[in-house]
Amino acid sequence: MDVLTITGLLGLFLMALLAGGLWIGLSLALAGFAAIALFTPAPAASILATTLWDHSWGWALTALPLFVWMGEILFRARLSEDMFQGLAPWLERLPGRLLHVNIVGCGVMAAVAGSSAVTAATIGRMSLPELKSRGYDEQMAIGTLAGSGTLGLLIPPSIMMIVYGISAQQSISRLFIAGILPGLMVMGLFMGYVMLWSALGGRAAPPAGPRLSLAEKLRRSRRLIPVVLLILAVIGSIYGGIATPTEAATLGVFGALALAWAGGSLTRAAFAQSLLAAVRTSCMITAIILGAAVLSVGMAYLGIPAALAGWVAGQQLSPAMLLLLLTLIYVVLGCFLEGASMIVLTTSVALPMVVQAGFDPVWFGIYLILVVEMAQLTPPVGFNLFVLQGMTGRDMWAVTRASAPFFGLLVLAILLLALFPGLATALPERMLAR
Repeated sequence: MDVLTITGLLGLFLMALLAGGLWIGLSLALAGFAAIALFTPAPAASILATTLWDHSWGWALTALPLFVWMGEILFRARLSEDMFQGLAPWLERLPGRLLHVNIVGCGVMAAVAGSSAVTAATIGRMSLPELKSRGYDEQMAIGTLAGSGTLGLLIPPSIMMIVYGISAQQSISRLFIAGILPGLMVMGLFMGYVMLWSALGGRAAPPAGPRLSLAEKLRRSRRLIPVVLLILAVIGSIYGGIATPTEAATLGVFGALALAWAGGSLTRAAFAQSLLAAVRTSCMITAIILGAAVLSVGMAYLGIPAALAGWVAGQQLSPAMLLLLLTLIYVVLGCFLEGASMIVLTTSVALPMVVQAGFDPVWFGIYLILVVEMAQLTPPVGFNLFVLQGMTGRDMWAVTRASAPFFGLLVLAILLLALFPGLATALPERMLAR
């Protein structure tokens, strides 16, 4: 039986497991185990045990639950309640006015939560009622929230960057730093679009409130500023070479606990809830990573990555065409899989091809996360679309239509990243030169 036939059978088996409702991590592990047991003479049970052990004790993996816990603590520290009051005075004079709170608020929450769905849900719970009561265009409010919610994957500290770093064996510190400029670029594209939409005849925004003094703006932001300073301290400690991602995550947890205690939200129940939520999320992601590791080993024993790389090489694709092909594949995968699964499932196959084409692995990680962001806005499994559909009561088509311009802006962001790779590589290279 040739490699192509085996690959097809393996893909059908995996899709059948996923369609049957089996956990993603377990489905990936079973598909990898079946590949080794059925199509190779290798000892499948021994390989399974060795693979699970080798991929479960890595030091880099310890940063994952700590960053997740930091986000869960701050999530319960009334951050969403303070976000609108803290950001509105600084943004309501821009064209589009308080629609920018969705974008900047998601940027701040992205650095806290590291998750697209959590970012969209948290900011949406706070901003949508406020914007509706003030008469803002609902479709634009939904669109800005759906698009900006994807920043949870890109702005460090990002859970998806940790997942890619572990899967691709790349420096998580460099990935965090590489995501800063692209994250700001995406925020700038979204804000620029809202300003242009407003200036070119979009539904008129309600009038701005009275002008506030600098002292009054700072007073209204007093509960938000410490969170921003904590995020800057975490990222700055990594960029300055003072701390590893795991050490920075530990700093973030202690800082989040201190802020929650100072704000009066660090109750025994909230502490227990944040810890249990962090354990659940971390175990889910770790299970996906381990299952994908087993599947990757199984595919390696069958020679699937080498066969696919050979096929691509035989097509004599230019680097630009290779990126276009990968982008289309990831967009299709995003219709059926969530972000972590896409990354761990495809990295072992795609990374050798892009490295051979001359692309930097860290740059490819940022590109991949941007494409996964696009997948958050593609039905039928666009997680941000599901979140906003549940929050607004609108049908999936209405939410998808509102999100479409921001999907296009993410496509533009990928094009800019491909044309100007220094957006992702300049800061990490500067960090290494220090």
